[in-house]
This record gives sequence, structure tokens and C-alpha cells, in this order.
Amino acid sequence: MNLQNNIREDLKVLITGGASGIGLKIAEAYHSHGAEIFICGTNKEKLEKCLEKNKGWSGMVCDVTDEVAVKNFVENAVNKMGRIDVVINNAGIAGPTAKLEDCDINEWRKTIDINLNGVFLVSKFSIPHVRNTKGSIIHISSVAGRIGFALRSPYCSSKFALQGLTESMSKELGPDGIRVNSILPGFVESERWTNTTKARALEMGITYEEMRAQLLEKSSLKSTVSETEVAHMCLYLSSEMGKNITGQMLSVCANVEYL
Repeated sequence: MNLQNNIREDLKVLITGGASGIGLKIAEAYHSHGAEIFICGTNKEKLEKCLEKNKGWSGMVCDVTDEVAVKNFVENAVNKMGRIDVVINNAGIAGPTAKLEDCDINEWRKTIDINLNGVFLVSKFSIPHVRNTKGSIIHISSVAGRIGFALRSPYCSSKFALQGLTESMSKELGPDGIRVNSILPGFVESERWTNTTKARALEMGITYEEMRAQLLEKSSLKSTVSETEVAHMCLYLSSEMGKNITGQMLSVCANVEYL
């Protein structure tokens, strides 16, 4: 079955953190299939450059932890696109790399606020619109949402929480025809993964190269995954082929076995 032929060409897609990284690749993937894109980011300059480069996309600055800002973001998206078919909750941060006893409480709160509360707020204000289209909500989680990761407790906690949120939302919204899933990327070849790997290496007193090799040994395929591969899973879930998939935590991780 051809994926190209099973994705509507007129999807209206809302993406948080869509100006860079995985969010940008997701936006590009949907756009390549004819979707209309509305994104947000917290860096005004980066957002403006992204929108300038990608003609036809729309978006605005939005802090996903700010209830008023999120409400305005969703309302502006509906005003611009007319409806919302797909919501991609991608905005997130890596949080601190440290032993739990050394974690700063403010860094803990910030990680939970962005990675979990941000998903709650965007979902809360999007649901009435997605209900109208019987659409799809996709949370970008992490393999660290199913496997504990030493020195990354705030991040893992925020991502583990998304499992409960995903399953609960899918059961609550299923009768409305809304599908809710989470995607769990593994070691994504990206600036963020490079930075967190360097921080972990420093904490453990080894080189970046040694740390990278150790992490890759923990995946069956001994490899990283690409941001585009994560985007492709979003497309699949939005296609006719994914119409009966909901409440799932879908790993794109080369089978990371433990951390």
C-alpha cells in the first residue's frame, strides 16, 4: 500500500516547536503531502526565519506553559486554517543531566512544565476543534518514556507521564473519533542528542566518543535514528493506514533495550 495515496492532501496541521529539530522535519513532511502548517516556537528570530524560508506556512511565538498564549495560538491556527485535523505536541526540552540529589528544583519544574504541562494545555484547547474533524493528536515523547535513564530523572519523569496521558486521552476521546498516540524516538541524530551525550560523558568522566559508543551498543541496530524517520511515523498515524491505531506508545528507536 502506498503511503502517498493514503494521506489527505488538505490536512490542517498544528505543530508546537515546529521551527527547528524534529518539529521542523515533521512540518516539512506534512507540507510535502499538501498539508497546511501552523507552528509555534519561543525564539522569535528562529521562527521568523523558518516562516520566511517556508512560504505558505504560518505560525506565532508561543510559550506552551502559558495558558493564555496557548489559547491564542490554537485560536489563531483555527482562524488561519479554518480547522485542525492533526495536533503534534512536539515542544520540549532535554532538562538537566545530573544525579537526582544534585538536580535544581527549578530545572525539575521547568522540565515538567514544558514537557508535560505544555502537552496538557495544547491538547486542552485543541480538542474541541479536533473533535469537529475526528482528527489525530500525536505526542512526541521519547524512548526515555518507557526506560529509566540514569542522570536524566526530570526528563524521564516527564516522558513517562505522557504514557498515562496518552492512554487516558485515547479512551476519553475515542468515542468522538479522535485518535491519540505517542511516538518514542530513540537516539535521534541531532544537536540536542549531541549536547545531552556530551553532558552525560562529562558527568561520567569519559569522552563524548566513548559515551556515544556505549549508548549505541544498547540498541539492537547499533544506530541512531533520524528526525525524518520520526516525521514519517507521524505521517503514518495520520494516514488511512493508521486509522485504527490509538492509545499507543510507538517507538522509533532501533530497539533501545536499556539505558
